[in-house]
Formats: sequence, C-alpha cells, structure tokens
Amino acid sequence: MKSAFEKKYENPFLTERADPFIGKGSVSVMGTEKEYYFFTSSYPAVEDVFHGYDRIILRRAETVDGLRTAEEAVVWKAHEEGDLCLHIWAPEIHKIGGVWYILFTAAPRTDRWHIRPCMLRCRDESRMMEEEGWEELGHVKAMDGDSFSFRDFSLDMTYLEHKGEHYLAWAQKGELSSIYMARIRPEQPWQLASSPVLLTKPEYPWEMVKEKVNEGPFFWKANDRIYLFYSASGTGSEYCVGCLWAGAEEDLMDPASWHKLDHPILSTNDVPSEYGPGHNSVVEDQDGSLLFVYHARPAEHEEGTCGYSHCHPLYDPCRHARIRHLTWSEQGLPVIEVGDK
Repeated sequence: MKSAFEKKYENPFLTERADPFIGKGSVSVMGTEKEYYFFTSSYPAVEDVFHGYDRIILRRAETVDGLRTAEEAVVWKAHEEGDLCLHIWAPEIHKIGGVWYILFTAAPRTDRWHIRPCMLRCRDESRMMEEEGWEELGHVKAMDGDSFSFRDFSLDMTYLEHKGEHYLAWAQKGELSSIYMARIRPEQPWQLASSPVLLTKPEYPWEMVKEKVNEGPFFWKANDRIYLFYSASGTGSEYCVGCLWAGAEEDLMDPASWHKLDHPILSTNDVPSEYGPGHNSVVEDQDGSLLFVYHARPAEHEEGTCGYSHCHPLYDPCRHARIRHLTWSEQGLPVIEVGDK
C-alpha cells in the first residue's frame, strides 16, 4: 500500500537524458554543510559519435522534483585529442572518503571503442557546478599484477561503501559483457586495491537479445541485503533490468554470496508506452520514498515517428529519464510501481 506522502513525479522526468543517476549528499557552502540532490546522465549524441556524448552535465537541487527545473551545468568537456575524447558515458557522482568524485567512461578519437572508466575529483565544493571545480584524474587503474581489469571495453562504473569497505563495480566486455567488482581505498579510489571478481554474466535468454550484455550496475542497501541492479541485452526495446543480492553480513567479494534472479524486474512488457527500460539508479526522496530512476524510449520511437528512429540505438537521443516508486515484496525482492503515475 502506498504511503500518503508518496509524491508523484512527472514521466518523463527529463527528456533526452539516458543513463540517469540521482544521488544525494552534503556540500560545504560557505562553511555550512547543506544536503543536495544531484542529477547527471549521458549527454545525448545525435546520428553518430561525433555529435554528442562530449560533456558531463550536473544539476543540483534541494528536492528530487527540483532537479527538473534546476539549471544544468557543464562541469567537464571532452578533449579534442588524447584518451578522453569520445563516448563520454554514464557519469555518476559519489562522495568517497569525504571527497566528491565523478565516475564516467571515455574513449580516444583514434579508437572510439577503446572505452575505459575515468574519474574527476572535486577540488572546490563551492565551485562544483563549474568546470573549475573539478580536476581530471584520468583512467581508473588496475592493481599491480592485475592483467585483466580494463584490458577490454569497460564502462558503467559505480561505487559502494559497506561496513568500512569500499568497492568499484563496472561492466567489461570480453566474449560477453559482464559485471566485475574490486576493492578500493577511499583515499585513492582511482586505483584498484584488489583483483576483480565476477558478479554476473549473461546467461538467461532475456539477457542475450541482440547482444549478450550485463551492464549499468548500481548498488542499493536495504533489508539487511546489498542489491545490485543491472541492465541486460541490446539498447533498443529489448533492454531490461535484472537484479542480484547478497546478505549484508556476507563476503561481497565471494561470488557465491550473490543470488541472481532468473527474470527481469523491469522490461518493456511492464511499462505501457515505454520501450527498453534500463540503466537505473535508486534514491530516497525528501519524503522518505524510494525512487527507481531509469531511462526508456517513448512510443514515438517504436512507431518510427520521433525523427531519430533511423539512427543506431546508441545515437538516438530519445531515451528519456523516468522515475517510479520502488518497494519490496515480503521476500525482500524489489517491486517497481508500474501502474498509473
């Protein structure tokens, strides 16, 4: 049953903003700590890789709904040359060890598919909505002796802190696009502090439609569990969201601790007039409601009337950020509101 304080959010929440991330945390403003919500996403490309995916945007507001009308600031721009030029994808903003970081992916102009995770570090919280407030740290680095991490196409990095341990997870494509996790130290989060472990790989038919993909990981803690949401299959209408979980007292670096659901928790079949829901984040709003934030395409795209349906799905900007309420079943499994908003 819904609580009376559950706010309804406009859907789409923001248009042409794929891979949406909403998080919250404190910022020091003139010596005073203030809590904010942040929104970031992939800035869209239109037609091809050379017409977008070229910046990191950030919005900030005191409420989730305030993000809709908040000014959108460009806090970093892709380079013309070098390693950080193309496919600036799936940024997330996290506070790690008391410092704000933005995780994102980038590729060189000379090899657009040589995609690797990267980081920015906030050097001045009073200017975090400006380019001058951030410094580049470059690529996230594997631990000495680790010849696997980031060797291949790697993207969609996310962060988890639990019981004093800190982790990064990301998708990496060898034969399959799978999700891996490694420990980090909070004082140097751009450097892995362990070898990675495999958390999930495509194995069910719904994870292998057009592409064999697990990507877009996102952690959430609830019900004495750690949940890992992820997206599966190609990026068209077949895109969907899966989930696995581990007990909060389990060893998260032991793959045996993780339990994977054999069905998607959100797919095109669940959301009328939306196609390819995926790449989600989760946040608690100002009223205490849990929100499931994701992107999906509109019916106009599926009908071929949006103006971009001829594009490859990656270069079609019609992936809109959306919000639905998230609750839990008696078994502690995620339940996403899919009725009228």
